[in-house]
Amino acid sequence: MRILAIDTALDACAACVATDMSDDLLAEETMVLARGHAEALLPLVERVISRVDGGFESLDRVAVTVGPGSYTGLRVGLSAARAVGLAAAIPVVGVTTLSALLAPLLALNGEGLIAAAIDARHGAVYLQAMSVQDGIVVPPSLLKLDEAAQRLGDGPVTLVGSGAPALASALKARGIASEIAGTAPPEIAWVASLGIVADPAQAMARPLYLRGPDAQPQDHARLARR
Repeated sequence: MRILAIDTALDACAACVATDMSDDLLAEETMVLARGHAEALLPLVERVISRVDGGFESLDRVAVTVGPGSYTGLRVGLSAARAVGLAAAIPVVGVTTLSALLAPLLALNGEGLIAAAIDARHGAVYLQAMSVQDGIVVPPSLLKLDEAAQRLGDGPVTLVGSGAPALASALKARGIASEIAGTAPPEIAWVASLGIVADPAQAMARPLYLRGPDAQPQDHARLARR
């Protein structure tokens, strides 16, 4: 299987082409990018595909990060992935950013609890926690830092993601030991790896927001219906 993976969920714009026959990527490019994904993504994908024999026609599947993450970034990535899938008549699967952050640590078969935490601002994180022994301990959730620290139990815990430093401080205040494994966005290679093993019928390419829109309707200014 040959897969195109796309990630625009957080502070990166990335794409790669991978296969299930080798751990080595056929082509890859990643840009650190807080905004401007819409302008950067399609040229980046074209550069990546140009380095692969057979181009778009050689692809069997597309994987795309579905969140949680930036609303605009998610829409950009999903739109591009769906367009490629439609044009090439191949399935498109969704990979959560939390799973992509957890995957390399779980692959090490390390002991203990591992938690992916993405900064959700306003004193909150998007959190998912797993262990090799117990599976999912905390499902994908939007939690205030204190609640997130409470949900992680007595520790120790290994943290990864942009919300790791703030969550580590909340854990320290509770006397819980933690270690930060990294704060960068997920590696695009792991998005591809998870996309290869995903079931297209289950891993739908639709956004996982976890948080409602910040903008709220103004009821007092609403026009009466006739």
